[in-house]
Amino acid sequence: MKRPQGASFWFIWLQICWVRGQVKVDQSPGVLNLQEGKSSVLKCSYSSTMTTLQWFKQKPGEGLIFLFFLTGETQQKGNLRATLNTKERQSSLYITASQPGDSATYLCAIQAQCSPDICCLYINQAPGE
Repeated sequence: MKRPQGASFWFIWLQICWVRGQVKVDQSPGVLNLQEGKSSVLKCSYSSTMTTLQWFKQKPGEGLIFLFFLTGETQQKGNLRATLNTKERQSSLYITASQPGDSATYLCAIQAQCSPDICCLYINQAPGE
């Protein structure tokens, strides 16, 4: 399946902003092994004052799938629920009663406070990068 050119450009743009912005975004745990029917939580912490946080899902060989756009409220889609605590600079993604379709890489990204000329998303670095 051919990826749209725009998606590739967007991903590169995120990486460039990461390098330029010096914002630290961490996810834990780095690797999560979860059995079908069990529940777990992924945490995303960040070092910057931000205005929004987003969660994405990516299956091997596929593009990013948008899950949540958070500005403070809790959101839920199926067995996934995301929360945001701006005071603690942390978001949580809860997976309840996991199913085989939940197997994927989950990524969080923040949008930091913007200058008048530029506004960037900062995405967490994958383990080993």
